[in-house]
Amino acid sequence: MKKKLAIYPGTFDPITNGHIDLIERGLRIFDELVIAVAPSTRKNPLFDLNERVAMIKKAVAKYRNVRVEAFRGLLVEYARRQSGVALIRGLRAVSDFEYEMQIALMNRRIDTTIETVFLMPSEEYSFLSSTIVKEVASFGGSVKGLVPPGVEVALRKKFNISKG
Repeated sequence: MKKKLAIYPGTFDPITNGHIDLIERGLRIFDELVIAVAPSTRKNPLFDLNERVAMIKKAVAKYRNVRVEAFRGLLVEYARRQSGVALIRGLRAVSDFEYEMQIALMNRRIDTTIETVFLMPSEEYSFLSSTIVKEVASFGGSVKGLVPPGVEVALRKKFNISKG
């Protein structure tokens, strides 16, 4: 039987424990996941693409059926090249739904064979976003428990904040 591969795309600037939660949920449904990291120059990322890929690889190292890759171009074309059957998207709140639905419908228009699967994070991560994490970290606030340990270190380093 052919393994079912899903693509979990995003900027992941930086990856949070909410993202990790969705990865774990995705692995309950799919045999393999590709974390597809987008360059997203429009978002003006704090971490460059190579830094984000490296942080994600470290954060997901314990999952044998997850790989991390950077991608450019149309997501559905990337998914097709990977033999993906689905795209995983997270929904934290109703406010996420309208935008995500528009993207999902456009992706379906481009390729009807690739499904979009919406997953909700655990309640404890329903408020969490990379933007909020960066904002808190930029003022020296603790992001412990919100991001993988390596990301916490990288944020302190990026904002030149000592641990203490």
